[in-house]
Amino acid sequence: MSIKSTVLGFPRMGSDRQLKKLVEKFWAGKATEQELVEGSKQLRADHWALQKQHGLTEVPAGDFSYYDHVLDAAFAVGIIPERYQQLDTAGTQAYFAMARGLQNKSIGIDVPSLEMKKWFDTNYHFMVPEVADNQKFVLHSTKVVDEFKEARALGYTARPVVLGPVSLLALSKTAKGSSTKPLEQLASLVPVYVELLGQLAAAGAEWVQMDEPVLALDLDAAVYKAAFEQAYSEFAKIDGLKYLLTSYFNRLGENLAWAATLPVHGIHLDLVRGSDDLDTALATIPEDKIISAGLINGRNIWKANLGQQLAVLNKIISARTPGRVWVSSSCSLLHSPHSLQPEVGHLDEETLGWLSFAEEKVEEVATLAAAAADPTTVQAKLQVNAANVASRKSSERITRPAVQQRLAALDRSFYTRKAPFTERQTLQRAALKLPLFPNTNIGSFPQSAEVRKARAQFRKGALAEAEYTEYLEAETRKCIEWQDQIGLD
Repeated sequence: MSIKSTVLGFPRMGSDRQLKKLVEKFWAGKATEQELVEGSKQLRADHWALQKQHGLTEVPAGDFSYYDHVLDAAFAVGIIPERYQQLDTAGTQAYFAMARGLQNKSIGIDVPSLEMKKWFDTNYHFMVPEVADNQKFVLHSTKVVDEFKEARALGYTARPVVLGPVSLLALSKTAKGSSTKPLEQLASLVPVYVELLGQLAAAGAEWVQMDEPVLALDLDAAVYKAAFEQAYSEFAKIDGLKYLLTSYFNRLGENLAWAATLPVHGIHLDLVRGSDDLDTALATIPEDKIISAGLINGRNIWKANLGQQLAVLNKIISARTPGRVWVSSSCSLLHSPHSLQPEVGHLDEETLGWLSFAEEKVEEVATLAAAAADPTTVQAKLQVNAANVASRKSSERITRPAVQQRLAALDRSFYTRKAPFTERQTLQRAALKLPLFPNTNIGSFPQSAEVRKARAQFRKGALAEAEYTEYLEAETRKCIEWQDQIGLD
């Protein structure tokens, strides 16, 4: 029995932040656009090679981005607000202006970036597309097609990754001066996706990963069921393509019942955050659909309990037709550090044994797939993993017996307030003396040019650590005092 092993995406930055350095060099005018393109191409090749080397049978293509994958999706279908149309939209000028703004007095350009918003409940932030009334959607970029072709040319079995149209519009905002909700323009967007998917089919793609993370949210079933059916019934007409409907960060919950009826060929389940869905999913998802089991946590830094997750995988396999189960990461590995290798020599062996970054998580996925087929082939890896998991669970660096004993001694009265809310509220108001509607902010003041200059001097050794620390403390005091002066509570 062979089980497909894959991940939903891989970190784009590189083991030594190569992409960050390359992009910043390009922004500074020290690298050409061609150098940016070629450097990024090499980085993608390196990452595919790593995934293959660690045992994956299929790699994702199209998950790479210079800046943000939601921005890439919007740019690809022509969602480029009017203020950026004066720029070069064929190259990267408009793209990076949408990402970070562009101020250039010499050519008379001063445009802000798109709004940035938290990507669900992760620490990642995405650029929010702006959809205008009667938005003209057009296939503006074939990035995902090009990257799929790159992977194929290098000999990899690849699966294109596409942010689905429903999630793209649901995550967008109505452009200033417009009134139409983005999702109301789905019918105009679908033909552009059909064109893109047709190009992927022509390029030889078999499976396409359609990321629809809004499925993990509480949705208006009537609205979203209709939207998904409208889009995916059109996609189903494209000959030769199979679709993996992908969601993550939570269980599908009530959305599962109707998502399982969509004309797709597989459904990915985040079985780290959404493990409660499993029994319902096995009973609901039709037998002819693939189940992609997201068993390796794509957004933490700890080794998975492979024995525990193997039991879950075997449960799925026993309930499905052979060959209709994949094993994968719960979500893209974008949210994990790249590799543990740079930490060797800096962290003690015990701690290293507990950790798993993106490269190690790829190996965990491959190990699970191999263990499900024949556990004897990876018995040594499973034993080492079990020892590491047990070590972390029992270590006093993580779990202190004295604290556990104190917790065990607590009774229910500890969790009950000793005074009613009205009494506590009166005491709090008397103690804090705040107005009815206090105002504050969340901090994170932007660094001034002077602060950046001082940091550069410190790094060069031109400013002593004591002087640098004193300077930062003085600047911090200024920020606090200024907030007090303007009347923040």
